[in-house]
Amino acid sequence: QVQLVESGGGLVQAGGSLRLSCAASGRTFNNYVMGWFRRAPGMEREFVGGFSWSDGGIYYTDSVKGRFTISRDNAKNTVYLHMNSLKPKDTAVYYCAADSRSTIFLRVMHSTTSHYDYWGQGTQVTVSS
Repeated sequence: QVQLVESGGGLVQAGGSLRLSCAASGRTFNNYVMGWFRRAPGMEREFVGGFSWSDGGIYYTDSVKGRFTISRDNAKNTVYLHMNSLKPKDTAVYYCAADSRSTIFLRVMHSTTSHYDYWGQGTQVTVSS
């Protein structure tokens, strides 16, 4: 069993930055595919970015490219989402997720929620204008 716990959300002004953390416990997840998703009020959960531990490939949705960066700390079993130049439209609950059945990120699969079997509880990010 894997537990994922996000932290680092908060209120920030437009143009500001936040770093979200996703700490895993219960099992090492350094062979899993990891994803970050977000859900804005009244919207479906949408893909933000993801990566494969195994080959180091990192992928982002177009709306965050150049502003968000995913990194990892193997020793701490933690994944980070660095968010810069935040915009009000980035306001959402952010979730990290793990697909324990895959070692390679495939966009057609891993940009949707259905292929992830572990989810964190989410952390709120609010960007004021």
